[in-house]
Amino acid sequence: MPEAPATGDRDMMVFQPELSVRFREFLDLIGDRSVAIIGHARPDGDCIGSQVGLARVLRLLGKSVICANPDPVPRRLQFLTGELSFQTADTLTGDPWGVFVDCADHVRAGEKMRRRFPQPLANVDHHLSNVGYAAHNLVDTTASATCEILAGVFLDNDLKVDAVAAQALYTGIITDTGQFRFSSTSRKTFLLAAELVARGAQPAAVGLELYERETSGRLQLLQRFLASFQMECGGKVCIGTLPIGIFQETETGAEDTEGLVDYARSIDGVDVGVLLEIRPDGVKASLRAKNPALRLDQVAARFNGGGHACAAGLSVQGIDAEGFRERLVSALSTQIAAVEAGAQPP
Repeated sequence: MPEAPATGDRDMMVFQPELSVRFREFLDLIGDRSVAIIGHARPDGDCIGSQVGLARVLRLLGKSVICANPDPVPRRLQFLTGELSFQTADTLTGDPWGVFVDCADHVRAGEKMRRRFPQPLANVDHHLSNVGYAAHNLVDTTASATCEILAGVFLDNDLKVDAVAAQALYTGIITDTGQFRFSSTSRKTFLLAAELVARGAQPAAVGLELYERETSGRLQLLQRFLASFQMECGGKVCIGTLPIGIFQETETGAEDTEGLVDYARSIDGVDVGVLLEIRPDGVKASLRAKNPALRLDQVAARFNGGGHACAAGLSVQGIDAEGFRERLVSALSTQIAAVEAGAQPP
């Protein structure tokens, strides 16, 4: 990918005034020790984009960097990785610093990775539920994406962002903002996206890879998900379910569920869309809301999950699907009623 020319004049705002200073301190701490950039299970665009973007910038600074995830890079995001290889907790060697990106909590990267890095050097994230589990926590819950945070601290520190890094960071921003549609999208988001395009990000190429390379199996999965829709809470909650065995039946995988829940949310009159993935040992739920006042991160936290005000997730084990569904509907009903009454959600 050719490198873009310099950007020239731009709005000289400081994107991350506090975090940019702390990022420079973090760079000084690394020294000659290698860095493992760790993402979460079932990585999405913001996760892989953050890993690739940070890895490229650190390598340009002469640092030794590897990336590691509990799960493989999804098919539709493999265009970002280039020459970078992604390790797992089982294949990771040496004694690198652990830097967690886009992980709301320490276990989001899996129990093996948590044991491998009991005290991470740094944690870069934008989730409301992040509790600050690293020695250095670069967390901005107002940012639309972890990639937005990283792009900001890179530019504030005048660090070199090549075309590969720019493409990765732009991808993370576009996926976590729903193509600039979600309420977290701000003026700063657009300014940073423009800066990344000036440095080589290619919006058309990103759009092609993310949204125009669907498999027939993924479309079958979507068809089954749409057919399962059920309305709850007077039509304000739409729940779609993927049963056990659906991935084998459609020749798909867990990564192909990315974005499906947005169809449930998109229905006129629906406040919250839900995707339930039934597993042999429990249920995984993805929650999406139109109104940030609904604080879905609080709903997910009742089931030991977390996330954002409008986007959250959780996994429960040892419970039957119907029992969990009833509890989730009850929690959502309570949350919606509190917001409609003008009260703070419980």
